[in-house]
Amino acid sequence: MASKPRKQTAGSTSTDARSEALESSRSRPAGEALRTNQGVKIADNQNTLRAGPRGPSLLEDFIMREKITHFDHERIPERIVHARGSAAHGVFQVYEPMTEFTKAAFLQDPSVQTPVYVRFSTVQGPRGSADTVRDVRGFAVKFYTTEGNYDLVGNNMPVFFIQDAIKFPDFVHAVKPEAPNEMPTGGSAHDTFWDFVSLVPESTHMVLWTMSDRAIPRSLRTMEGFGVHTFRFVNGDGKARFVKFHWRPVLGSYSLLWDEAQKIAGKDPDFHRRDLWQAIERGDFPEYELGVQLIEEKDQHTFGFDLFDPTKLVPEELVPVRVIGKMTLNRNPDNFFAETEQVAFHPGHIVPGIDFSNDPLLQGRLFSYTDTQISRLGGANFHEIPINRPLAPNVNNQRDGMHRQTINVGQASYEPNSLNDAWPKETDPAARDGGFDSYPEPLEGTRVRVRSESFADHFSQAALFYQSMSDVEKEHIAAAYQFELGKVTHPAIRERVVDEILANYDLDLAKTVAWGLGLPAPQKGSKAVGKQQPSPALSLLNRVKPGIRTRKIALLAAPGADEASIDAIRKALESEGAAPVLIAPTLAPIGAMHPDATLAGMPSIMIDAVIVCGGDASAKTLAQSGDARHFVLEAFKHLKAIAAFGAGRDVLKAVQLPDDADGVATGGDSDVNAILKKFIDAAGQHRVWSRRGAAELVPA
Repeated sequence: MASKPRKQTAGSTSTDARSEALESSRSRPAGEALRTNQGVKIADNQNTLRAGPRGPSLLEDFIMREKITHFDHERIPERIVHARGSAAHGVFQVYEPMTEFTKAAFLQDPSVQTPVYVRFSTVQGPRGSADTVRDVRGFAVKFYTTEGNYDLVGNNMPVFFIQDAIKFPDFVHAVKPEAPNEMPTGGSAHDTFWDFVSLVPESTHMVLWTMSDRAIPRSLRTMEGFGVHTFRFVNGDGKARFVKFHWRPVLGSYSLLWDEAQKIAGKDPDFHRRDLWQAIERGDFPEYELGVQLIEEKDQHTFGFDLFDPTKLVPEELVPVRVIGKMTLNRNPDNFFAETEQVAFHPGHIVPGIDFSNDPLLQGRLFSYTDTQISRLGGANFHEIPINRPLAPNVNNQRDGMHRQTINVGQASYEPNSLNDAWPKETDPAARDGGFDSYPEPLEGTRVRVRSESFADHFSQAALFYQSMSDVEKEHIAAAYQFELGKVTHPAIRERVVDEILANYDLDLAKTVAWGLGLPAPQKGSKAVGKQQPSPALSLLNRVKPGIRTRKIALLAAPGADEASIDAIRKALESEGAAPVLIAPTLAPIGAMHPDATLAGMPSIMIDAVIVCGGDASAKTLAQSGDARHFVLEAFKHLKAIAAFGAGRDVLKAVQLPDDADGVATGGDSDVNAILKKFIDAAGQHRVWSRRGAAELVPA
């Protein structure tokens, strides 16, 4: 599909400045001769310099040596966690001035676009792992503000596994592939992970999120993001409020089914990366609204849990999310390594108007991120890499180091000095454009290695989350625990999870999981919590936004299909913002039309809904095709909307699908408009949950 023209928005001063700043870093080869890194033109890039046509290669061949040496050093250490990532450029605009709450400049003027670079990622697997594994997803945003770079580095879940950063190496060692055999890749279904979390009950809430549909998002474009920690907003008068950050996809939030996620990992391990890239290329720019929960400092102890505990969330029913702006991703990277792999995020990259809390996990992250970037990117000058350069000048007395790109001019490299007319020097934080001034929080206490008693409840919010789920989501959670724990080889670990973790926040869930694992029914846990007030906002099914905008819809056809009908269907779908894809047994033309993909190359797990097109010859071919029959059956099994027109109904008959099943729309060629409306209504709900019992009986 041809790319749509990109929208232009007024007031893009910051965006233009960012683009201009990066232009000098881009290498554009058009019309340029091949040269060495020293600028020497290369006349022969095919042959090494030799002593005669069949003689030995000569060490003096500086062209070959430079090329091979650079190649040998092209790889850098991958991230220890979040190694598998995808990213895009974009812009952020605030909806209204936030002056009352923060003095951060990028949150003041609705006419200004602030450039952003956003990286999504998995956590456990290496760079080569699959996109759709069950895992937490990173959601990191770099704002290139006029006051310096601000990084909001979070996940697609609002809580985390541990409360204190000192346990982070232990958690990562446990969830990573096991030391003896480096397995499994990209997943948490193994002994060391479950051994650790069964012994560390503070992880209970986050593990439950990971067993939910949140861990298998349909796409990065429909995935929520969270800042995880509690931060502070500070306004121009020095008044502070606590703040929790939320990213809400404008399209709504959706998940894969576990069966889909596993199959996609084999069919297209780049599924999320490809979806994000293709959406931006065709002009369907992903959009996310930024929301905040604002909490007065005097109210921090009113929730029954500690606001600084990263294993807890603040229910939206207690503190509503206030939507304050929108981020639009509108450009793909020019070079994956130079941008996505080298981008360096850090929760300590903040600007005036934003500050930290005493969250002990956040406090440790403030050290860890600089440390790891120095290791990965070859030294302390990683901020000079183009993708990391701020819009604001970064003038200081830091000098030298590996890969220094700035040529510092002047005699003095210290402060204060009198040789450079005292520059650079401090600014007055009280001035209108003053420097960063940490919030003057009163502190007292003795030095101790203890955990606050306010961090001690590990099961109430897990109960809250589970009790807020729909029946569908509860079924998926139970199945996830059964799958994951079924991979654990030590019986004692399985028993501990069921008896000492699950039974403490929901005994029915514990019994269901125990039954699936062949374990005795557990008794009520020793620290069991009771009924919680549900939070409907936590259910992913409540995040559905009806409509088929950007949904990928398969048009199944073969030679002999009704071209006029296909053209009409395609236009109707595109008018609703969908992305129809013509799929056929082969790429042979269908009249004047050329298929976009084959049945084998784009199976039903990669699309959102299916239309079987009319035409006698086409229907006969599809009905006789095992791939086509499997395509339709699998789509039905995965609860996707299905439509069939005219002779296309014969394909549904060939696989014995009932015409009157929920989410199935059929009719003659003259009924196109009525059938399409029924189909679009069903596809706009993402899944036809009402038929899940019947679908489980389909042998797809």
